[in-house]
Amino acid sequence: MILRELADRLGCALRGDGAVEVDRVAPIDAAGPGSLTFVASAKWAVRLRTTQASAVIVHPSIATPLPSLLSDNPYLAFAGAVVLLHPKAAAPPGVHPSAVVHPTAALGEGVHIAALAVVGARTRIGARSVVHPHVVLHEDVQVGEDCVLHSGVQVREACRLGDRVVVQNGAVIGADGFGFAKDAEGRYHKIPQMGTVVIEDDVEVGALTAIDRAALGETRIGRGTKLDNLVQIGHSVTVGRDTVLAGQVGVAGSSTIGDRVTLARLPRHPEPRVAEGQRGLPPAARAAASPARPREAPGRRSARRGMTSRPRTRSGNSTKGNRRGRVGDVWASAPSASACHPAPRSSPAGGGPAGPSA
Repeated sequence: MILRELADRLGCALRGDGAVEVDRVAPIDAAGPGSLTFVASAKWAVRLRTTQASAVIVHPSIATPLPSLLSDNPYLAFAGAVVLLHPKAAAPPGVHPSAVVHPTAALGEGVHIAALAVVGARTRIGARSVVHPHVVLHEDVQVGEDCVLHSGVQVREACRLGDRVVVQNGAVIGADGFGFAKDAEGRYHKIPQMGTVVIEDDVEVGALTAIDRAALGETRIGRGTKLDNLVQIGHSVTVGRDTVLAGQVGVAGSSTIGDRVTLARLPRHPEPRVAEGQRGLPPAARAAASPARPREAPGRRSARRGMTSRPRTRSGNSTKGNRRGRVGDVWASAPSASACHPAPRSSPAGGGPAGPSA
């Protein structure tokens, strides 16, 4: 594809030779002729001097002699270029002979059901959705249009997935919430979990993530939210729209998380609520420790050593010599202009940022 056409399709301004042809994307250090790369941060602009790429996506403020696509959000433009230059082959419609589909299940137009998948009674799957091998959809499940369920996914009874939902390998949606009642003799009795899970449109669920069903009512994941691998969502949790939960976040039952929040390892409090920044913190604040506190307080990072300063005990003595680590690390962002899309950390690989880390 010539660069001029790519600029038009991505909505980018063109600088330099628009007749240059690119046929793939590549990291800035590994790019060769015919490759398109990107620089999302001026920190990595120096690498443009040595890259062999034919063209680059950059912010308009970055100068380079390379033919360029100019975007205020180079990382987002690069994501669009990957889709255009590396399109995925569509799964062929149909049901594999080894799949088990209940006679009362309803499959939309163009649905793909792969080998050894199981589709339960009265389950409905929307048009063009793809169910990979070994997926199990229990009875009364609803899956929207253009969804992708990767191998090993389990969706329990009566759970509902919206349109364009992606569920990565081994995730479990709708397992029983962790609810038990103790009797006078100290023995635990299971509380039946009668609720469900609702996942709204454009959500992605990471590999081996678990989203528990509510005891009553629903556990809900809001539109556009992204859950990393190994995330645990307890029963009756509500997660807002366009929120990001990084790997190994665990959210206790009945918690509420607002819109456009980014979290890594949420501390456990009775019914915690995170909306305009974490409770007690200003919008877009950064916090550390459990319970969370601003990083400007004790526990701040040392610029010289890159280490966390030792907090003081209640008696005022230093905790020096205590090797036990503090619990939790929180990145709470509120829906301000900058916090809706927090500035990611830069990475030399590809000249782009990495996502939030656990």
